[in-house]
Amino acid sequence: MEETIYCEGRGLQGEGVKVTGDGERMLGGLLDATQLSAMEDLPGLVAAYGRLAGFSQTMIYVADLQQQLLVPLAGQCDVYGERLEAIRIDATMAGRAFRDVEIVEARHVLDPAAPESVPASPVGEGPQRLWVPLLSGTERVGVLGVSVQRGYEGAALLAGRLASLVSLLLVSKRPYSDSYARLVRARPMTLSAEVLWNLLPPGAFADDRVVVSAALEPAYEVGGDAYDYAIDGDTLHVSIFDAMGHDTAAGLTATIAIGSARTSRRRGTTLPATSEAIDAAIAEQFTGRFATGVLADLDLRTGRLTWVNRGHHPPLVIRGGRQVATLTSVPDPPMGLGWGVSTGLLHYQLEPADRLLFYTDGIIEAQSPSGELFGLERFIDFIVRREADGMSAPETLRRLIQAILEHQRGRLQDDATVLTAEWRTQRQRPLTLERSIMTVPHEAHGDQEPSARRKSGGQLDVGEVDLLK
Repeated sequence: MEETIYCEGRGLQGEGVKVTGDGERMLGGLLDATQLSAMEDLPGLVAAYGRLAGFSQTMIYVADLQQQLLVPLAGQCDVYGERLEAIRIDATMAGRAFRDVEIVEARHVLDPAAPESVPASPVGEGPQRLWVPLLSGTERVGVLGVSVQRGYEGAALLAGRLASLVSLLLVSKRPYSDSYARLVRARPMTLSAEVLWNLLPPGAFADDRVVVSAALEPAYEVGGDAYDYAIDGDTLHVSIFDAMGHDTAAGLTATIAIGSARTSRRRGTTLPATSEAIDAAIAEQFTGRFATGVLADLDLRTGRLTWVNRGHHPPLVIRGGRQVATLTSVPDPPMGLGWGVSTGLLHYQLEPADRLLFYTDGIIEAQSPSGELFGLERFIDFIVRREADGMSAPETLRRLIQAILEHQRGRLQDDATVLTAEWRTQRQRPLTLERSIMTVPHEAHGDQEPSARRKSGGQLDVGEVDLLK
């Protein structure tokens, strides 16, 4: 099927709908127009409605599965009519918006992939590029690029709102979009990875009580590692699993563990009983297969942590920039062997701003070609140093996974999963976009309104949607 290219300057036709205010016309019109649209329609619709608020050369990029690249949605082109290419998340202006969750104001350059080192243009010369992170809650989806005339007051605020809407549209449409799934993959995915990725919750969540972040590799061949979390009133449920093996059966074992855990906790079952249910569910399907894991509940009012350890690495507690506790115990047997629970429920009292670390052995046992292990000490030191730098939890874990991949020259010998939970932290702020009004020289704008405001009567030609067809 021929792919439609959405370039600037294509004409718009059709009936108009009057609304008041550039921002309202842009956001309300886009929301209405996308109710009967597919993922492939978004670039053209965002470009069309963005022009109502003075935005030109809109570009939508989404993060690939390993969060190494920003990949343009299909059908977009640059000012020369060439298809947009992927942008590296590290060392680019667009990548900085993604990494730091902030609106990046950059000189207008023709190459969206220009590095951060490109010098700024003289003040007042030409249009300006804004790179805005695309966020679904605190999950980083990608970035939105727009060009605006210098001196356009409130451009950053309006671009932030447009990015928020685009994020919601992307997230709402991606579950049934194979084109999106192909787009964010750099190579084919194994069957077990295909199943597990569709079960896992987003890699980041935050409210005013807790920040949760998770990462998993190898993204395309993951075998038996899995994580899960959910909020239930004043309780955070967290679980992490490491199933025996690296084949499809390992993935199925982890899938059964997640499904059984969710079923049990939604019935109000205790943690020890939940682990027993997982044990029985795995044993019913497999002989000799098992999964280690930790199932934990955090009371978000008091900070009281309760957990069950089924043969897994103990969780760690980071406080004030150092490790203060290893939540050791006599671990109960792995799940699937039918050996029963002996130790049962464990308890620990967190303090405000404590960070819990849950991980699988692929993190600390990652081995370089020379045989050097990544190790527990290096793992903890990495987390602590990034925290001291003020880095957000999702960005810390993104960089941790990159460091582990680099340590093993890009190939993991085992699945590597890490999940962090920070209680009563003040670190939510870097996870959300602060939409401050952009301040640029007024003389560049003068009394001229953006070109998108030129239509008589403030009408939007909704037939602009025709450019998608």
